Amino acid sequence: MSIWQKHAIFEKNSIVLVVGILVVVAIGGLVEIAPLFYLKNTIEKVDSVRPYTPLELAGRNIYVREGCYLCHSQMIRPLRDEVERYGHYSLAAESMYDKPFQWGSKRTGPDLARVGGKYSDEWHRDHLRDPRAVVPGSVMPGYGFLAATELDFQHINDDLKVLRLQGQPYTQDMIDNAAKDTATQATTDAADADDVVKRYPKAQVRDFDGNPAKVSEADALIAYLQMLGTQVDFKLYDDKANIR
Repeated sequence: MSIWQKHAIFEKNSIVLVVGILVVVAIGGLVEIAPLFYLKNTIEKVDSVRPYTPLELAGRNIYVREGCYLCHSQMIRPLRDEVERYGHYSLAAESMYDKPFQWGSKRTGPDLARVGGKYSDEWHRDHLRDPRAVVPGSVMPGYGFLAATELDFQHINDDLKVLRLQGQPYTQDMIDNAAKDTATQATTDAADADDVVKRYPKAQVRDFDGNPAKVSEADALIAYLQMLGTQVDFKLYDDKANIR
């Protein structure tokens, strides 16, 4: 009996085909799941990753609200072409405070996992106002209204309370000063800037939207984008990356 005749057994007998499928799926499942039982934690220990500042959190909420995740993933895969284009591959620890996380495979625009610090605030302002002004081939819609819309952050402390209930390490001091920290982080030369950085290491404090008269939704979104990929010192991981 040739190999093709043996294969006909599965094609002509549905019960044998189902059993064969179950066996293959079971083997594949074991290969994927079994290693997890030998790992104490599936998330790398990265001490520098912190929870979002209130302003960054508000920006992230706007990012999700406007559906930015539909065209931009935040997941760089450990493949050479991905790393060469976007930067170091994504670590699970970078998304430990994301609910929901922004990993995915759909990219109409570039991956944003390492966009923090890549462009100036002015570039982001122009990009949000008129994407084609800085990226001629962009199909992204304009979000100029964000700069004209004042950020509503009077209940931002409630957001932090909810996230603390979910296990995120927001202290009572962070919650009590949430609204104040939001306004401070979006202000150039703010008197309380040191307090924000003390509560949230590496927090960037400045006027993100170029309008010191108010805290806008553009302030929040740009603050969030400028933070992405900046919390981890990837030089510590370069020696471990076989793809380099």
